[in-house]
Amino acid sequence: MISCGSLSAAPAVATKNYAPDRLQLYKTVDGVKLNLHVFEPEGLNKSDRRPAIVFFFGGGWSGGNAKQFFQQARYFSDKGFVCFSADYRIKRKHKTTPFECVKDGKSAIRYVRANAADLGVDPDRIVASGGSAGGHVAGCAAIIKDNEEEGEDLKVSSQPNLMVLYNPVLDTTEKGYGAKNFKPDQQTDLSLTHQVKKDIVPTLVFHGTADTTVPFENAQRFDKLMRKAGNECVLIPYEGKGHGFSNAPFFRAKNKVETYDQVTKQTEDFLTKHGFSVK
Repeated sequence: MISCGSLSAAPAVATKNYAPDRLQLYKTVDGVKLNLHVFEPEGLNKSDRRPAIVFFFGGGWSGGNAKQFFQQARYFSDKGFVCFSADYRIKRKHKTTPFECVKDGKSAIRYVRANAADLGVDPDRIVASGGSAGGHVAGCAAIIKDNEEEGEDLKVSSQPNLMVLYNPVLDTTEKGYGAKNFKPDQQTDLSLTHQVKKDIVPTLVFHGTADTTVPFENAQRFDKLMRKAGNECVLIPYEGKGHGFSNAPFFRAKNKVETYDQVTKQTEDFLTKHGFSVK
């Protein structure tokens, strides 16, 4: 059973720093309530048409939590964006597979678009972003056909208008990451390198060349396939960096502030180039 969330929000959850302004229920499925952690710009009105970013956390489709992108969400909300760090079902808590993760990612984007008029969001300027398995969830929302949650209004598109991916899972076969999470005949069903086609939205990918979790080769191959299909893809390699190098210091204290700041600036430049900014 699935039901969509209403626009009556729960109180904000206190989180050390970078706490969201409020929680917004976007989906209830099999008794599991899934929230968007909402970060709103100052002076937001329902009548606004602000660009939006929906962030998805990493954790191998098994762990992780929405706090991973709280710092980025606050940064971009301060720039005028409406930002959402999304919960989604994970194996450790909900005994789910990557297929459910992707369904939830699509539901989150569909919810933001369907309720754009109440959220102060421009339905044609929604960015999907995420790290590692969360980058995979964001990418699948843009690229993978079908695998939609039953009972949702499919007339409302679950595809984002732009993607920003941080060390994303791009190949779910033995050549990439996560093959063990799929049956042998399913390994390419959600594998982005195997699903590239024309007319995919502009995409920015950050990847460390020394990533031992998600091979850098996967990002290079995805970039090449995207451009060959006529899509805009910008791959920014970070020499000698490993997995999760771009995580915010708030989420991973050992990460360098300088690296986070550089990645954030490059992200902002990409968004601005494509008209995803607030003047």
